[in-house]
Amino acid sequence: MAKIIIGLTGEIASGKEVTKKYLIEKYGAESSKFSAILRDVLNRLGLPFSRENLSSLSLALRQTFGEDLLAKVVTADAKKILEEKDLVIIDGVRRFEDIAYLKKLPEFILFAISAEPNLRYERMIQRNEKVGDTEKTFEDFMNDHKLETEVQIPEVMASADYQLDNNHGFESLHRQLDEIMSKLL
Repeated sequence: MAKIIIGLTGEIASGKEVTKKYLIEKYGAESSKFSAILRDVLNRLGLPFSRENLSSLSLALRQTFGEDLLAKVVTADAKKILEEKDLVIIDGVRRFEDIAYLKKLPEFILFAISAEPNLRYERMIQRNEKVGDTEKTFEDFMNDHKLETEVQIPEVMASADYQLDNNHGFESLHRQLDEIMSKLL
């Protein structure tokens, strides 16, 4: 099997996590996540994993240490994983700086996952992944897309190698993933 690094991009609650889980379960992938380093720092500081805290910390780190800081860390993690695994999933590709750094890797492919805003809002409420998500109104949810960490995502999605439509449930998403993976493998 060829060595492959798949980056996942998509707006809030579009299906990046379910895509990653499917690729791990069916294809034996291992994952690395852009927000992992941010969660580690917030955990050490005793701060909640809210969307606002993750965004603020990301901005502070990148402004202080360079826009490509998180991309460098995730890329190093992915290279290390590739020493033992053939398939690595990088969750949370958000910026052009991320893409510029990752596209230097010959194994890198970008998947964009999309879904309608109302469906994504419902998913966000149900999964309750980040502190405060269940209390958000649809307007709050749409305002989250204006956070610094979210604004480049639509343009990054447009540059993806593969587009996935996640409006029609797991079966449809899995079928699309299997079609793409059969081409890549």
